[in-house]
Amino acid sequence: MAHLPTSKAREGFADTINRVAFGKERVVLKRRGKEVAAVVPIDDLRLLEDLEDRIDLADARAALAETKKKGVKSLDVILKELGL
Repeated sequence: MAHLPTSKAREGFADTINRVAFGKERVVLKRRGKEVAAVVPIDDLRLLEDLEDRIDLADARAALAETKKKGVKSLDVILKELGL
């Protein structure tokens, strides 16, 4: 994975994009020596989003299972319990 100062990425924006898009390279952008962002191939982004969706689905299923086990409360009851 390449590390590139943001100033150099800005100067060679087209080259950076081409490295990522066509070379399938991941580029970490740094500002003042600190990592601030990354430019990744679109396939990497789609994979990350798919993983996040799977995690969200697992969390939702767990929440539904807990609701079936413990029951539900109305919003009014929850707000009252919280003193709102």
